[in-house]
Amino acid sequence: MTTNTNSNIHLRPRFKMELNENQDDLISKFKANLSDGDCKYCSKIVDGHIVIDVPKNENHFWSPQLNIEIEQTDIDKTIVKGLFGPKPQVWTLFMFFHFAVAVAFIGFAVMAYVQWSLKTDFSLALTIVIALPIVWVLMYFLGRLGKSTGNKQMDELYQFMMKTLQK
Repeated sequence: MTTNTNSNIHLRPRFKMELNENQDDLISKFKANLSDGDCKYCSKIVDGHIVIDVPKNENHFWSPQLNIEIEQTDIDKTIVKGLFGPKPQVWTLFMFFHFAVAVAFIGFAVMAYVQWSLKTDFSLALTIVIALPIVWVLMYFLGRLGKSTGNKQMDELYQFMMKTLQK
């Protein structure tokens, strides 16, 4: 088994592994391990795509998901690609806020320019244009804080996956 990671799992949570096993064998390993009575993880398996969630009793807003894609390259060779990320609801909410801040920044920048060129008071629009990048930076650090909150669970998901693949 060879593993190729972009960098440390906490900085850029993607990885890619080449295995000398059949795709169906790997998927059956995950099905067997996830349906085991001792397994605490929630999962969805569709074809070569596996989504593993943390247990419901340990789940919080910043809990990560592990998305695994298993691709067959040869008869007995597969590539396992993994991606750690937030739940889709959290990701969508965060992207919505980033988009709203970007649109508001552009809108208030245009408003400040128009008021300046018309020689009217543009202090409110300029204040908001200055404040919005600060809001964006705060959202960035909030996301980093949330990501660090889920690091322990990310490690647990990774260990579970590695244990399953090595059976």
